[in-house]
Formats: sequence, structure tokens, C-alpha cells
Amino acid sequence: MRAARFHQYGDPDVLIVEEAAEPHAVANSVRITVRAASVNPIDYLLRGGALQEALPLDLPAIPGRDAAGFVDEVGDGVSNVRAGDLVFGLGGVSDTTAEFAVLTAWSAVPSSWSAEQAAAAGLASATAAAAIDALGDLTGRTLLIEGASGGVGSAAAAFALAAGARVIGTARLANHQYLTDLGAVATTYGPGLAERVGALAPEGVHAAFHAAPSASLPDLVAVVGDASRVVTVVDAEGAGRLGARAVNAVNDSALVERAADLGRRGLYTPRVDRVLPLASIREAHELAESGAGKVVVTLT
Repeated sequence: MRAARFHQYGDPDVLIVEEAAEPHAVANSVRITVRAASVNPIDYLLRGGALQEALPLDLPAIPGRDAAGFVDEVGDGVSNVRAGDLVFGLGGVSDTTAEFAVLTAWSAVPSSWSAEQAAAAGLASATAAAAIDALGDLTGRTLLIEGASGGVGSAAAAFALAAGARVIGTARLANHQYLTDLGAVATTYGPGLAERVGALAPEGVHAAFHAAPSASLPDLVAVVGDASRVVTVVDAEGAGRLGARAVNAVNDSALVERAADLGRRGLYTPRVDRVLPLASIREAHELAESGAGKVVVTLT
């Protein structure tokens, strides 16, 4: 099969497209013919070697944590899907940017989503759902999301709004209309955040979600006033130091299905900023790493 791979850690230039052995479904998994796979921060951190001590890879490795495509093999113990179904979900730590991928968490793609949108939803929505769950009941409460216009942040906003929360989200000015369209209240990030949020929520903020790779975790704790009600997916060290909670996505089909359910109800549309073909895998990683937004790679 054709696959993106890297034989050594390094910059995006280490990525090449070449033939690789096909994976096959095992118990409690499905194999898909991949239509699209997204690029997530963990992908370029793994490729660059930043995580090789915590998450060592067997090289050569295929990048990618999530994907969307048609089921073509169903493993033992799987009864809720059959060959030909269009699904999206999570693979292994690094293995989905290829013609075939094995998923261990998945859901049917909502009819209103494209394959590219579905690919963008896998890791982002599972991460967001886990973070929102960690914050408990948000009904009638105000949630501040740092980085609300990104893939994870926008998914978290959708989950929180559906749960009855009021959402204030930080983003660049260019993304404020996007947040408004989601149903969130937009503000900018950076110095003066506490004052801006205070003007928007004079009654206070119940909880905060640190979804962007920024140094703002201490500010979020100060705004909320209780570190136990602040969750981060990007600063585990800071969470330990400040008493906030660090959350990671897990391969749980229930989390992915919740995103699909919101999609079917018209409450969540995964964000996609750039779509590139597999042949442009280096450019895809360069764009994602530069902060160009959610990047999806197509394999059709």
C-alpha cells in the first residue's frame, strides 16, 4: 500500500511516500480504506522526535492518529459495523496516513460531513469530549476556552454548548466570526485576558479549558479561581505545578460517537482549514506545525 513514512526523526523533509506492508484488522478493530487523515500536533511532535522517550516508535513509522474511510475488514468481536460503512475514528499512536489503517475507536460518519471533515474530527473530538467530561456538569455555567477556534477548541465549544453551557472563547480577530457562528462569545487572547473576560462574564467563570499551545494556563487558573476546574490538553507540567488537570484522548468509541451524534443534530461541524494530497505530506506537516489551522491529507 502507499503510505507516508519517516525512517528517522526530524523536520518534515524526513517524510516520504512509499510502499509499506498492509495492516489487518484484529479483534475489536476494523480496517478502513482511508479517504482522508488529519495532521494533529502529536503527529509532528512524534515525527520531530520530541516525544521519542515517552512514546518511542518503531521506525520507519507512518504518521497519523485518526482517519476516515470505508470499512473493508471487520475484526472478531465487532458487531456494530460491516464492510462498506463509512466511518471515522482513531488508530494507533502513529499509523493512519496510508491507504489502509486499523481503527480501534470509530463511529459512522454523519451524512452532512465530508470525508475530510470526518477525518478532522477523530482525535480532536475525542480529546475535547474527555476534557469537557472532566469539568463535570456545565449546565447554565460559563466555560472559558483558550484556543476555541482550533480543531480541539471548536469541538469542545460544541460539546459544552450542547450541554447547556455559555462559552467564551479566545481566538485571533480573524476567527471571531467563526466563534460567533458556533454560538460562543469571542474575545482575544494574550495580556489583559482577565479584564476582557470579566467584562463579558461579570458573574464569573466556572471553568476553563486550555486547548491552545500557549503559556496561558496560570492566567486561566487566576480567572477561574480554582485550579481543579481548569483542564489542559497541552501543558501537563503546568497542570501538575498549578493543581489543574491534564487530560489526554483515549481510544473510546463512545467519545467518537458523541461527536457524530452532535454532527447528525447539526450541532458540530469539524473545522478543516487546508486539504492536501498524500504527495504533499511534507507541506501538510509544515503548515500544521506553523499554526496554519487544521490540515487534512487525502488519499483518493
